[in-house]
Amino acid sequence: MTTPTPALETAWDRAAMAAVLVACDPIGLGGAVVRARAGPVREAWLDLVKSLVPGGTPLRKVPLHIGDDRLLGGLDLAATLTSGRAVAASGLLAEANNGLLILASAERVTASAWARIASAMDLGAVHTERDGLTFSREARIGMIALDEGIDADERPIAALLDRAAFYLDLSDLGHKETGPVLYRAQDIEAARMTADDVVVPDGAIEAICEASVAFGVASVRAPLFAVNAARMFAALNGRLEVRDDDVALAAALILAPRATRLPSPEIDDEDQPQNQPEPPPPDQNAGDDQDDQTVRDDPLEDMVLQATAAAIPLDLLAKLKASGSERTKQRAAGRAGAVQLAKGRGRPAGVRCGRPVSGVRLNVIETLRAAAPWQRVRAHLKKDQRRVSILPSDFRITRFKRRSETATIFVVDASGSSALHRLGEAKGAVELLLADCYVRRDNVGLIAFRGTKADVLLQPTRSLVRAKRSLAALPGGGGTPLAAGLDQALTLALAARAKGMTPAIIVLTDGRANVGRDGKGGRPKAEADALDAARGFKIAGLSSLLIDTSPQRHSQAEKIATALGGEYLPLPHADANRLSEAVRNSNAMRRQ
Repeated sequence: MTTPTPALETAWDRAAMAAVLVACDPIGLGGAVVRARAGPVREAWLDLVKSLVPGGTPLRKVPLHIGDDRLLGGLDLAATLTSGRAVAASGLLAEANNGLLILASAERVTASAWARIASAMDLGAVHTERDGLTFSREARIGMIALDEGIDADERPIAALLDRAAFYLDLSDLGHKETGPVLYRAQDIEAARMTADDVVVPDGAIEAICEASVAFGVASVRAPLFAVNAARMFAALNGRLEVRDDDVALAAALILAPRATRLPSPEIDDEDQPQNQPEPPPPDQNAGDDQDDQTVRDDPLEDMVLQATAAAIPLDLLAKLKASGSERTKQRAAGRAGAVQLAKGRGRPAGVRCGRPVSGVRLNVIETLRAAAPWQRVRAHLKKDQRRVSILPSDFRITRFKRRSETATIFVVDASGSSALHRLGEAKGAVELLLADCYVRRDNVGLIAFRGTKADVLLQPTRSLVRAKRSLAALPGGGGTPLAAGLDQALTLALAARAKGMTPAIIVLTDGRANVGRDGKGGRPKAEADALDAARGFKIAGLSSLLIDTSPQRHSQAEKIATALGGEYLPLPHADANRLSEAVRNSNAMRRQ
């Protein structure tokens, strides 16, 4: 006896049905990406999956900063030291064979860790060559990726999203909206046994593919997932052939969250081209094999399109457009500097050969791991009776990486022309940016140029009071020694880099240099000196931003920005707030 496919009326109904399908076929459907903060709703969904998967199905949690030795497998140190020969240990991927991986904080999973997981999902196996061992283990796995991102740009990488059939957003669900499902673990086991016998008509496959194109689904895996989901729907309900409602519900679950556009409207009858030939009359001598095919008012393709469109949230396409524009932006400035290797502190970043001298940290486990495969050989050659023989070549030093401090250096044009037009606004903008830098614990430096020279008003510091005091005391007037200001900024930036900081230079000027490096007037010589000074930033690879503060866009300022190798930002009409906002959004003030 067959049962009808249940309707998916609420967000929880769709999430619960996705849990059922993940339990039915974790490998064929890849799993699910669940966007939700830790809480009762997410736990209720996870508990549902755990209650539905058949007994004995492995579920393995993947820590955020898991190492290759635990993920892929490698040398079993204890067994190797005990037996005197190299013994391989399976990693987490092999342990989860025919089961599910649960990735916590999927939006923060590193690209290298995800590449290893994706390789296992694609190949159904993990191949390991490390610690002097070469072995392969079967690893047919699905995954549940828990996306805990807050902002729109905090998302798992695209390759992860592409390998999971379901994308569920439970952020707006309350615990009272959760509920039970119609299926039990016994139903899942029965569906697994009959799924391979379920027939999927060619028309159903065509309808799914046409819906994918109509909704702008770029993934080629999505139609395959939808076909597998429709097959599992039919198996769950005791049918051996996929029906139209199975296809519609599979498309609603899998294609709707991936939609990037709505289908184009159909052409009305009056818009049809004239003088089209009439379709041929139906064949009156059709065989009996067509007797069971009823003519529908709405073809299957229309049914799938309607079901998919109905499952798309009203604001999804607007969010997609917004997130698309946000993805072109990078994160705000000063949150972290460049990644650099460190000796004794930071996040572990692998090991290297080396001696445990002062300032470095010996990795005992990796040292033993390097020495373990050679114990029998050393005991035979040296007649060494020690339990473990360790040579200097076995020493392994832990490498660390950390984000460097940032140094934001403001170079302010305080000449007469700038003071006449925009010095007050520039001061206001710098003061707003100083407050932001203080919150992010950036180091801030301040240089002003006027008359015949440039002065370092503030060495890079975290003192907001000193920075504001130096800025308030900045007078205006005199010539524009732009070259001198840039030379001072380059010296200060290179000194900050030598101290391990990541410098970013922001120049606020109208670009109209009229005082050269020698302190003498003359616009041609001053402009040539300014361009020459600017080229030093490009050679040094420093991040920079030039804000043109003149009343109208000036070509000379743009030339200076090009020579700097940085960004040019003309703001002929802007107050202090808009100036500071423009700097926050600039590429020069963003960190990867």
